[in-house]
Amino acid sequence: MALRQPCSVSSSSSSFFGGYRHRLYSKISWPKSRNVNSTSTHSGCKASWQELAGVLIFSAIPFTAVKAIANSPLGESLQSRMEENKKAAVKNSAKFKALAEKAKNESLWYGEERPRWLGPIPYDYPAYLTGELPGDYGFDIAGLGKDPVAFQKYFNFEILHARWAMLAALGALLPELLDLLGAFHFVEPVWWRVGYSKLKGDTLDYLGIPGFHFAGSQGVIVIAICQALLMVGPEYARYCGIEALEPLGIYLPGDINYPGGALFDPLNLSKDPVAFEELKVKEIKTGA
Repeated sequence: MALRQPCSVSSSSSSFFGGYRHRLYSKISWPKSRNVNSTSTHSGCKASWQELAGVLIFSAIPFTAVKAIANSPLGESLQSRMEENKKAAVKNSAKFKALAEKAKNESLWYGEERPRWLGPIPYDYPAYLTGELPGDYGFDIAGLGKDPVAFQKYFNFEILHARWAMLAALGALLPELLDLLGAFHFVEPVWWRVGYSKLKGDTLDYLGIPGFHFAGSQGVIVIAICQALLMVGPEYARYCGIEALEPLGIYLPGDINYPGGALFDPLNLSKDPVAFEELKVKEIKTGA
């Protein structure tokens, strides 16, 4: 936490203030704290502004890089190569979607015969919940899914939140495990103590690497602003849809929630339509 420098005084009054300060400090019991000299304080303040500038530049990299590559000869070459293979990819995608729809109709987790949230207890479930989407157990006591447009929007948000929840669970456990194993040394490896460390003014290094932090020495409000700036790129790409990567020569055969392709499905988990439809249900159940 940066400290303000004291105001300079003239040499004639320095002896008076110095003696008064000595008598005052001798009567007060001060808690032990870290020594901060003027040089380190000034460099810490300067580093803070450098971190903020670094975050702004880092958040602008995705937009700048995509536009630069798309308008370059390399981008034109990638787009031309993609167009040559796009027709076959679209045809294969249509075949896969037909197989996935067939697997959904035959699956236990979809349709009218799917499990319900009350099990065998008789209940008048909403008619608009038809079991078409994964994780539909007929639960909507607030009637939020009556509007089909809003229902699809809520489903998109639920998928997004489920994935963030699973990543957050991994991010909460992994630093503590790495610290216990001695692979990395974190200032505070326990996730629920990190916020408290920031309130105390500790500097948190990214990935436990000393001196590597985007906004680690800033306050929680500045960190929240930096987080919002860094999320602008991914959120904008999600808003534009899967076609946003085509200027880079990347064709995604799926939809906004399940883009597929080597970029979003490197393990090729969607190769089997039957297993893929079941994985959709498991993803919702695990993340929610």
